[in-house]
Amino acid sequence: MQPLPGFRDFLPSDCAARNYIFAKWREVACRYGFVEWDGPVLEPTELYRKKSGNEIVGQLFNFIDKGEREVALRPELTPTLGRVVAAHDREFKKPLKWFSIGQFFRYEKQQRGRLREHFQLNCDIIGEDSPNADVDLVALCVDILREFGLTEKDFVIRISDREFWTDLLRAHKIDSRAWDEILQAIDKSERQPREKTAEKLGQLAGPVLKLLDQGGTSEKLDRLVEGLRERGLAEFVNVDVRIVRGLAYYTGMVFEVFDRAGKLRAIAGGGRYDNLIAQLSDDAVSLPALGFAMGDVVLGELINATPVARGKMEKAIAAANKIDIYIVIAKEDRRADAIAQLQQLRDRGYRVDYPLTAEKVARQFQAAEDEGASLALLYGDEWPQIAVKDLATGEQKLIAREDLLAHLQGQPSLSS
Repeated sequence: MQPLPGFRDFLPSDCAARNYIFAKWREVACRYGFVEWDGPVLEPTELYRKKSGNEIVGQLFNFIDKGEREVALRPELTPTLGRVVAAHDREFKKPLKWFSIGQFFRYEKQQRGRLREHFQLNCDIIGEDSPNADVDLVALCVDILREFGLTEKDFVIRISDREFWTDLLRAHKIDSRAWDEILQAIDKSERQPREKTAEKLGQLAGPVLKLLDQGGTSEKLDRLVEGLRERGLAEFVNVDVRIVRGLAYYTGMVFEVFDRAGKLRAIAGGGRYDNLIAQLSDDAVSLPALGFAMGDVVLGELINATPVARGKMEKAIAAANKIDIYIVIAKEDRRADAIAQLQQLRDRGYRVDYPLTAEKVARQFQAAEDEGASLALLYGDEWPQIAVKDLATGEQKLIAREDLLAHLQGQPSLSS
């Protein structure tokens, strides 16, 4: 039996890499003052049908549950966030700065960088319409990627303003019901033949394609870039009006992150969605909002393709997988004594392993080496003294059993 198409098994090395990514996500988000939250993995399909647009509805894992409800595995988190904030608006001071790390599902053709399940970081700021929030959110995205050892030579954030295009649609008196289809055509223009884009744009093909060729900007984007320049981060961003974002709820500034080499799919993306929470609130709560999501699949590809970032990850994983101490039981009649001290060591936070059954001493030392132990504690003829061996230097000392814990506290190579 194999995993379903687009789903993954996580072997220990894969879990270690995933945990490394999660730890960096969490560390930098907390550094920016964000707090963690989460929502259910299963939601009513109607939530996505109304709030995310038709494109994402076609990608849902949705079904009728045993209660005759139409439900879907979450393809993204923003609609859930909007629902939660609308329901609990009065319970929290604004602005909210929330992040979440969870698993998401989309039923679509699997390809490089896009599976049918993935893990994703979501960072959102709710209740703040200041342009400073836009700057801070983009800066957070930059700093998360920098934390992995990636630089401005490895990735770029392409920023745009969705209002740049909606103003154009209003100027040409395009029916608002046709906006989503036109904006999706613009969003996909880089990935589709020009003729197909022109066909979808219809009467707007001329002016839109001209703007796509010439580029464009806005005062809002200029302020955003200047805010990042004040932080020394402007070299990480480019203004690019081709970025629209396909989801229907975006209203203003939008951005996507790409590798500089242009070999991968988008690493992250987000923007403003100032109208979403009001649409989900029975009390017509209106709160400005913005956020972004970053998936683990493409990010993992970029890390592995970048020597510095890959080396940093491998070093961190190797350190995380090491144990501190291996208990070597040279005499089986000393096993009970060894186990008693083993528990004391684990209670104090040391990472400790030992042979579950009788093993030759040489094999036990090999196990200690394989698990990356810093020290081996040998329980044998010397009891009630314990031979403490530094596995890096080979140096060995005899320590009385009652002095062992005090001795270990002075060892800088141990984690506790």
